[in-house]
Order: sequence, then C-alpha cells, then structure tokens
Amino acid sequence: MLQLIVNKTYSCQFCGNKYTQEKTLAVHICEQKRRYLAKDEKHVNIGYIAFNKFFQLTQKLGQNKTYEEFARSPYYNAFVKFGSFVNNTNPLYPEKFIDYVIRSGVKLDHWCRDELYTAYIIELIKTEPADGAIQRTIKTMMEWGDTNSAPWEHYFQYVNLNRATHNIKEGLVSPWLVLNTKAGKEMLNRMNDEQLDIIALVIDPQFWIKRFKALPADVELVKDVIKEAVIL
Repeated sequence: MLQLIVNKTYSCQFCGNKYTQEKTLAVHICEQKRRYLAKDEKHVNIGYIAFNKFFQLTQKLGQNKTYEEFARSPYYNAFVKFGSFVNNTNPLYPEKFIDYVIRSGVKLDHWCRDELYTAYIIELIKTEPADGAIQRTIKTMMEWGDTNSAPWEHYFQYVNLNRATHNIKEGLVSPWLVLNTKAGKEMLNRMNDEQLDIIALVIDPQFWIKRFKALPADVELVKDVIKEAVIL
C-alpha cells in the first residue's frame, strides 16, 4: 500500500513564517517576536504605559489597549524610545511627566528632548506643594551628607557648587529651602555667572517672593523644618 509522507511544518505565531524543523522555529526571531520577548523590559513597559495614557488623554479611551496592539502599532518604536528616556532620566513624578508630555502638544518624536523635561521641571517646581519639595530637598541633602561623611544640614555651606547647580536645576533641591535660609542665599552668592544662569528659571526671585507671600502657612512649615534641623 502506497503511503503518502507529509512533511510537518512549524509556523511562527507572530509572522506566519513556516519551518520544517521545530528547532529552526525556536531560534527564529522576527520583529513581532522580538517585541513580545521584550515586553517585560522596564523601558518597554514604560512605553506601553505611555501608549495607553496617550489614548486615554487624547481620545478618552477608557479601556487599555492590549500589549499585542501596542507591539503592532506603528508608534511602538517611538514609545519604547520614550520609555528608555524616562528610565534613564528618572524624572520627578514619572506619571506626571508622562501626562505633561502628552498634554504639551509636542510631537511624539520630540518627547525625548532635554528642553521638554527642563520645561516640565520648572513648571513642577513652581506649582508642587511645599511639603513634597521640602522632603525631596532633605533627602538630597542627606544623600550628600552620607557620601561626604558630613552633617547633612551643612549642605549649603560645603556642597560643591557644580553639584548644587545640578541639584537645583533638576528639582532635587528646592527654592523653598534655598531662599528661606541664610546659608542657602549665601550659597547662591558664591556661584559664578554661568551657574546662576543655569538655575535662573528655577531660582526666580520675583516669582518666589510672590509665592511666599501667597502661601504664608507653607513658609511657616519651612521655617519649622529649618529650626528643627538647625539649618542656618
């Protein structure tokens, strides 16, 4: 009796390509399979979160899109690139930053630009509650103290001015403490013109004078913290 020999084939569930050997399929990598295998990577996950947030905020979509929909989207690479930017930058309040870039109206391809993050930081610093800014500043000062084996409350007197410039620019050290302490204001006086230019939009005296006057209870909170910590 004549028997027909039928060769079994193995198909990729992602692209549909067929292979005669299972081991060939196992080592096969197509773009969709690569994206599936990357789904648990942190930057990809951030991109997926931003992808869903984009549709929620711009199209009022209540239900999240699936990861498969994300992986097959023509915007996948752009969102994953943004996820890498967020992961590397480690922004203050990452979820707020994602909301900010979506609502900014800036093109997706431009979300990874440093100037957009800088604009976000400046807006955040000028609008966030004083208690959050104080907590983050003290944490930064304590980390400096641990690194330098120094009392953290001496940060303003002895911190490297380049580091202080970076800390202020990135929102890690807030004007709430810098401008309400003698040591903080003396630190600003020791900075050179280049350093002052870098932090000019954050340390905006006219803005902060108005904000301090408008929020006297928050100023009292700052003074209590300064007194308790013995920050000069």
